[in-house]
Amino acid sequence: MGESKAAQLAVADSRAGLAAGGAREAAWKDYVGRCVLEDPAALGNLYDESSSLVYSLALRVVGNEADAEEVTLDVYTQVWRRAAAYDPERGSVTAWLLTIARSRAIDKVRARAGRANLEQPFEESCEARTHAADPEEHTAMRQQRRRILAALDTLNPDQRRALELAYFSGLSHSELAARLAVPVGTVKTRIRLGMMKLRELLVDYA
Repeated sequence: MGESKAAQLAVADSRAGLAAGGAREAAWKDYVGRCVLEDPAALGNLYDESSSLVYSLALRVVGNEADAEEVTLDVYTQVWRRAAAYDPERGSVTAWLLTIARSRAIDKVRARAGRANLEQPFEESCEARTHAADPEEHTAMRQQRRRILAALDTLNPDQRRALELAYFSGLSHSELAARLAVPVGTVKTRIRLGMMKLRELLVDYA
């Protein structure tokens, strides 16, 4: 193959890549706009297409998969609740998502460090207290339990079932998919959207 032909192919590949990137960005802007209108399908599409980028950045910052998954969930919770804050004049959707992810990941690292510093004093203080909760604590625990159950009742049955199996039975995503007879991606989406709804409701209760 001659140099001129190779150069032409390289230019064509570059243009194709730019076109694909432009189409992706346009689609993601549309998803964000539909999130403003509270369209859960748009959030699901945005998550499916962009979460690998968000997760990869989070993982590099926090250093472990569990925290990276939590950061990723936090990012899309913020997207859902604050989609109207996105300004296309200030940058692409990709840049916006990664900026949120970086900020959340750094917060996670700082919080983890703070917990480590407080862990020993907290354990010592717990040892000094009685194991029986006082009446105020007992009342607060009952109220929190009622709030959680009320929040669960607002979920659709599929989301609630997936969450209950995931967190009370300890099943993996693949095991959940087999139990529920749905694809793994569907299980992840149900859990993700259910958790977002729960967090929103429980924050409102706080």
